[in-house]
Amino acid sequence: MDKKIVSLKTLGSQLAKSSLAIACFIGTHDAYSQDTLKTKNLDEVIVTVSRTEENINDVGRSTTIISSDDIQNSVYTNVSEILSQQEGIYIVGTGQNPGSLQSLFLRGANSEHTVILIDGVRITDPSSTDNAINLAELSLANIERIEIVRGSHSTLYGSSAIGGVINIITKKGKEKGFHAGAEVTAGNFGESTLELSENAFIEYSAKNGFYARGEIFNTKVNGLDATVDTVTTQDVYKNRDNDGFDKMDIIGKVGYKTKKWDVFGSYKLTDQHLDIDDGAYRDDDNYTIDFNRNLISYQAAYKANDKLNITLLGGYTDMTRSAIDDSTIVDASGTYDHSYSESTYQGTVLNNEVQVDYKLDNISFVFGGGFYQETMTSKSFYTNTAWAYVSESDLDSLNIEANTSSIFSHINIGGALISDKLSKLNLALGLRFNNHSTYGNYVTYEINPSYKINKNSLLYGSFSTGYNSPALYRLYAPNVNEVSSVTRGNKDLNPETSTSYEIGFKQKIGENTNVTLSLFQTDVNNLIEYVYLWDKAIGIDTLGNDFTRNDYRGDSYLNIGKQSNHGFEFGITTALSEKLTLQGNVSVVSGHLTYQPENSSYTNDYHVQLFATGDFVTEEIEKNGLVRRANTANLAVTYQASTKLALAFDIRYAGVRNDIYYNSNLGPYGALSQTSVRDYTLAGFTAKYEIIKNLDATVNVRNIFNVQYQEINGYTTRGRGFYLKLKYSL
Repeated sequence: MDKKIVSLKTLGSQLAKSSLAIACFIGTHDAYSQDTLKTKNLDEVIVTVSRTEENINDVGRSTTIISSDDIQNSVYTNVSEILSQQEGIYIVGTGQNPGSLQSLFLRGANSEHTVILIDGVRITDPSSTDNAINLAELSLANIERIEIVRGSHSTLYGSSAIGGVINIITKKGKEKGFHAGAEVTAGNFGESTLELSENAFIEYSAKNGFYARGEIFNTKVNGLDATVDTVTTQDVYKNRDNDGFDKMDIIGKVGYKTKKWDVFGSYKLTDQHLDIDDGAYRDDDNYTIDFNRNLISYQAAYKANDKLNITLLGGYTDMTRSAIDDSTIVDASGTYDHSYSESTYQGTVLNNEVQVDYKLDNISFVFGGGFYQETMTSKSFYTNTAWAYVSESDLDSLNIEANTSSIFSHINIGGALISDKLSKLNLALGLRFNNHSTYGNYVTYEINPSYKINKNSLLYGSFSTGYNSPALYRLYAPNVNEVSSVTRGNKDLNPETSTSYEIGFKQKIGENTNVTLSLFQTDVNNLIEYVYLWDKAIGIDTLGNDFTRNDYRGDSYLNIGKQSNHGFEFGITTALSEKLTLQGNVSVVSGHLTYQPENSSYTNDYHVQLFATGDFVTEEIEKNGLVRRANTANLAVTYQASTKLALAFDIRYAGVRNDIYYNSNLGPYGALSQTSVRDYTLAGFTAKYEIIKNLDATVNVRNIFNVQYQEINGYTTRGRGFYLKLKYSL
C-alpha cells in the first residue's frame, strides 16, 4: 500500500512530550563483548559511501557501521531488529508477530525510497505494488557487517536511493584452516508463544586464498494472534488463532582472495511460511503466505596496483510469493463464508555492473556502468460457492519487464591539489546517467564539500538529486475500467525525483568518543499516489447517490504529490573506561505532503480522489505530518563485569505518530483515514557468559516492563520476552 500522509501535532509539542525519553537516551545497540569493549575501533573503513574504501570519520556523509561484533554478540536473528536501533531508522513490524511485514522508513522517506544491497547488489520485490523489500526475509545468517549511508545517493546506486543506502556485506574466508560453529536460540514473547532458532556454519580457508563456506539458518515460531481482539461480549463465538512463522535460509559461498584478487560466487535460498490475518482487528485462521527467494551474487575484483582497481559485480534473484485464504469458519456451527482465494506473485531481478577505481595524490576517481532488469507476473483465482462466482487473472502473457542502463562517476578532490592552503578542504562530485525502457533518460548529480577543521573535527555539506523508478505493477497492472478504458497501471508515469540538502558535523574526542550531528531536508516531486476516478459530469457531493447510474471511472496511479521531509540526528559512541561503553542516538523527523490537481489526457479530466486521504483534488491540498514515522531515541550501556561476564542494558523510545485505517464513509468506495498511535518506551537487559572456551551463553530479556503498545493500528505486538542463546565455535 502506498504511504499516506496525515496531520500530526507540531514538532515542538512532540519534542516536549518526549523530552524525558530523549534526555536519557545514549545508545544504539546491545552488542558487547570483552573484545568489543577493549578494542572498539572508532576509525573503521566504510565502502558504501563512494564504492571505495574510506575512513568513516573522514567522509562527508552521515554513516553507521554495524560491525561483526555487534551482530555476533546480539541475540537477534533478523536484520530489522538490529537496524531499528540506528539513528534515522524506524521499521514498522519489528515488534509485531515474527514474520509480519516489516517496512523501513529512513529519514522519513517511503519504504521504497531506500536501497537494500547484499554485497553491493540490489535486492527488491518487483512483484509488489511499490517494489519495496519486506525486511522480514533478511536473517542475520552469514552477515559480516552492515553499512548505512543516510541521505540521497542515486549518483552511485541509482533508483530508490532517496532516503539512503543499506549495504549488507557477507562473510569471507579469514583465518586459514577449518572452522565450524553452531548456535541455538530459544525464547518466548507472550502467552503460548515459542521461538526456536538454529544456525550452523562450516568454513574452510586455504593458504593460497581459496575459501568455501556453507551456512544454514532455521527458525520456527508459535506466535501471537497477530490482530487485536476487540470483541469483549461473553459467549460470542470466536475462532481466533495464534499465527505461526517458519523460515529457513541455506547459504553457500566460494571465493578466492589475495592481495590482488577478490573473487567470489554465492547462493542463498530463503524459504518461509507465515500465518496472517485478514486486516486490522480481523482474525483469519486459514490465511497463509509462502515466500521463496533464490539469490545468486558474484564478484571479480582485481587490484592492478596501489592506484588502479577493476571490479565486476552482479547478481540474479527470483522470488515467488503465494497467498491462500481458504473459507474461514464464521460461527460455532461451522458455517463457512464460502470463499476461496489463491494468488501467486513472481518477480526477477538481474543486475550487472563494472567499476574502475583510480587513485592519485589528492584526487580519486570511480567510473562505472551497469544494466538492471526487473520482471514480474502474477496469477489469481477467487471463487464464492454461495454466489457461484469465479474470477481468474493471469499476467504471464504480458511479459512485464523494465530495463535500465546507466553510467556513473564519483570524484574526490582534495584541496591540496590546488594549494597547500586548501589541504583541509575536500570536494566530492557525483554524476549518473540512466536510460529506462519506459520513461527514457534521467540524470542525477551530487555535490559534497567537507572541511577538516582539525584532525578530530569534520564539517560537511551535501546537495544531491535522486529518483525512484515506478514499480512494474504501477506501470503495467492491466485491470481496466470497462466504461472509461482507464487501466490501473499507468505507462505515462514519470520517476519520482528528489532534491536533498544536508549539513553535518563529526567530532572525535580523545581515542574513545565519537559524536555526530546532521540536519537534513528532502523534497520528493512527482510522488506517485493511488487514486479513484469519477465521472466529471456528476457533482462530487452526489457521487454514488444514484444506484441506477455508474459514476465510477476506474482506479490508477498518478504523479500527483510532493513530499517534504526535514529533521536532525545526533549520535554518540564512547568508552567511559576499559569496562564500560555507551552508545546512543536521537532522531527527529517531520514533513508534509502537497497534492496538485491532475488534468491530463490520461484521466480525461475525471474527478480525482486520493485513496490516501479520501480528498478530491480540485485544488492544491496540503497535509501536515507523516504516517508511520516516529521520532526515536536509543540508549545502550555495556559493562564488562569480568573476563567471562558482560552485561548490557538498553532503552528504545518511539514517539507519537499517525497510522491509517479504511473508512467506508470517505466517498462512494471509501478511502483511508488517520488515527493517532501513542508513543512507547521499551527496555531490555542482556547477560553474556563464557561457560568454557568456545562455548558462550547469552540471556536476554526484552520489553522488561511488559509494555502494551502498537506499531500499526489494530495489530498486536510482542510482550515481555525471555531468550537464551547457546553458541559454540571451533
